[in-house]
Parts: sequence; structure tokens; C-alpha cells
Amino acid sequence: MNKTRESLLDSARSAVSIGVSIVESRNVASVSSKGDRDFVTDIDIAVQESVQSFLESETPGIGFLGEEGEDAPTRSGPFWTLDPIDGTSNLIHGIPLFGISLALFEFNSPTIGVITMPALGLEYYAAVGLGAYRNGERIHVASASELSESIVSMGDYAVGKDATKRNRPRLALTALLAERAERIRMFGTAAYDLACVADGSTDGCVILSNNPWDIAAGTVIVRESGGVVCDSDGSMHSPHSRHTIAGNSLTAKELVSLVARAHDGS
Repeated sequence: MNKTRESLLDSARSAVSIGVSIVESRNVASVSSKGDRDFVTDIDIAVQESVQSFLESETPGIGFLGEEGEDAPTRSGPFWTLDPIDGTSNLIHGIPLFGISLALFEFNSPTIGVITMPALGLEYYAAVGLGAYRNGERIHVASASELSESIVSMGDYAVGKDATKRNRPRLALTALLAERAERIRMFGTAAYDLACVADGSTDGCVILSNNPWDIAAGTVIVRESGGVVCDSDGSMHSPHSRHTIAGNSLTAKELVSLVARAHDGS
């Protein structure tokens, strides 16, 4: 596989556009449970199957990891990772905050990311060294210098096994942010959390989880927009990180400190 990064980005955008056409052409017909308050729809499955099929044809030397499929890439080496619908509960309930998130991993790091929000008419994309864009326009993180002038989004509260225990630091963090941030938002889609940091709509986000299909595309887009994505100990974010914190260099540092306090107090 000898495609340039620009060419791979074009392939990623084309793949996601196939998913968008599916979302725009049909309504949710079936909903299945994957666990406690965790659902998958026929649209999730259709998007993943179509995007995977396109990528396997377009980029045959690259593996694939989707949320609604195998637990590991189909091959060693570089691989695509896809969340076919990030924000499935929003989609089910008719809330327009849901997206398709696709990223390419190379050498254990995301290098290309595409996020679309079909109901909002937004496409975000980036590749290492090429900058970050929203609907074709270059984007940059906001310049807030402290949380009192910042809008910060949070990832969803936990559901499923040990949800009560896992929600203690989330609730503690909510309280700490309520005392300090200008406003708190919860969009229900990690991809959009990161996209909003990248385009400066928000000043930071905290997602106390790290699934590659949720996070990888947004990580590339934030970094290429001049932002920081790190783990809750302040180290550079990686597939092995526990949590995901994003912002500019100042807001990310403050958020790292608050997450540490939330865990200490929980």
C-alpha cells in the first residue's frame, strides 16, 4: 500500500460520505440492546458494513476495527477504526447530535481523522502535518486562558457494569467544573466533544474513557488545530490512555488538575 497521506485522507472522506448517504436515506428501523442502556441500530450496522467494504477495496493493505464488530484489527500494521454512529442514543431519540468517526492508526498513533455530523451539515477532517478543517475552512482551538471563561464538555456518565462506582469521579468532576467553568455541556458524542474543541466552539472536554473508534479521529483533528489531547495524568494521549482530556495548552492543564482532584475525592 503506497498511498500518500493526502490520498488516504481523500479515501477516508469518501468512506464517511458513504455512511452519511445511508444515514440521510433511511430512518431507524430496529434497535437492539448491547447491554445495560447501550444500544445498536440497523443504521449503525449498515454504515459499518458499507464503510468497511469500501475501505477494504480502496485500501487493501490496511486493517479495520469497528465498534460493531471484531475486538481487534483484522491485520497487523496500520488499521482504520470506525464508530459508525457515535451518539446512537441521540439518533434513536431524534436528537441531531450524532456522527460518523473514522481514523487511521499508523505505528500505534492516529494520523488521519474524519468526523461528520450529518444532521448538522458538518464535516471535520485532518491529517498529521496537513492541518484541520471544518467544511473546507481551516480551524483552530480557542484561546481561553482559564476555566472561568471556558465552556467545557463532558463525556457521558457510565452505564453497564460497575456504573455506580465509575460515575463517582464523573459526578465529582461535574461539581468541580460547576464551581469553575463558564458553562458545562454534555453532547452525548465523544467525537463531537473533540470536534468542538478543535474548532473553538468549546474550550475543553473531558471524556473519562478511551475507545479508539470514539476518540482517534478527534485526537488528530484537535492536535492539527493547535490543541492538546492528553491522558488524565497529563501524559500524551495514546490508545493505552485511561481517559481523554482536550483543550488548548492552558485549559487542558487545568482540566488535568481537576480530574485528579475528582478521582482523589471519589
